[in-house]
Amino acid sequence: MQKPFIIPIFIPNAGCPHYCAFCNQRSITGADDQLISPEKIGLIANEFLDFKKENRGAVQIAFYGGNFLGLQTVYMLSLLNEAEKLVKKGLVDSIRFSTRPDTIVKEKIDLISRFSVSTIEVGVQSMNNQVLKKAGRGHTYKDTERAFSVLKEHKDSSYTTGAQLMVGLPGDDEAKCLASCRSIANLSPDFVRIYPTLVIDGSLLAKWYKKGEYNPLSLDIAVTLVKKIYLFFTKRKVKVIRMGLQASSDLEKDSTVLAGPYHPAFGHLVFSEILLDHAEKIINMSNGPHDDILIKVHPKSVSRMRGLKNRNIEILKQRCKIKTIKIIPDPGTKNDDCSIIFQ
Repeated sequence: MQKPFIIPIFIPNAGCPHYCAFCNQRSITGADDQLISPEKIGLIANEFLDFKKENRGAVQIAFYGGNFLGLQTVYMLSLLNEAEKLVKKGLVDSIRFSTRPDTIVKEKIDLISRFSVSTIEVGVQSMNNQVLKKAGRGHTYKDTERAFSVLKEHKDSSYTTGAQLMVGLPGDDEAKCLASCRSIANLSPDFVRIYPTLVIDGSLLAKWYKKGEYNPLSLDIAVTLVKKIYLFFTKRKVKVIRMGLQASSDLEKDSTVLAGPYHPAFGHLVFSEILLDHAEKIINMSNGPHDDILIKVHPKSVSRMRGLKNRNIEILKQRCKIKTIKIIPDPGTKNDDCSIIFQ
């Protein structure tokens, strides 16, 4: 299935009762703190629709960067009304938004049920209460459990639900993070997003970092941890739709991301490590040594198999004592898998 064509409407920090330790949405989104005028939604949508007219999937208006259900009711309804006009005109197929778990209550879901909302993303971040408290989230894992229960038990329970998870939060570690993943999987979300914790300028985390009170994950450790999480959710039949923050010119500035495992192609690094593991396992199980091998991967995964700057190729040559490695595109191979021909 094609990915939905997303028209993002950023409402940075709007509706948020707490300023989380890791958060500075203005830096992340590049948007200012001023609330967007509902009348601008149509203009923004038309710009996106004119930009890409062909070969796009279902079109969704998406409200990101804030706590949507925490907005003042009149303002929230005005945003939904403008988005709904585009749905009725046939320009947009549905509406999606992200929100905190503690604002997902029956009364709020009843309120939005007359609109074409199809997807609700829940900012879970962690299912460990100590980690949530340290991050200043202001909710507990019980709020997340209640949120998913409300969404699935509501009379209009056809919502596609997603969970946003962060790795490397203050007080977190691999064991706690993987335990959170198991708890999230038990809630049966339709998809998850996985974000590494970054030290964003202007955040409370930035102050802790400068004082030496917080050390972010290295890029290598973050990639390996997210790899384990991706494989876990894939095994549980939960789709992972993103790993790492969306690359932007604002995040590329050294003055925005002070530290942490930021990479504009973070997901690529994760898939690259998965393919490296697969290839190395196959080679080690063979009756080696082998001078030359051919690795078959899906055409979209050729660069992933090679790794950045052919890193995977060099690692395999060194670890497995191989002289030459050739990558062959094979449409019949799954995106995150490979097969090897020994010569």
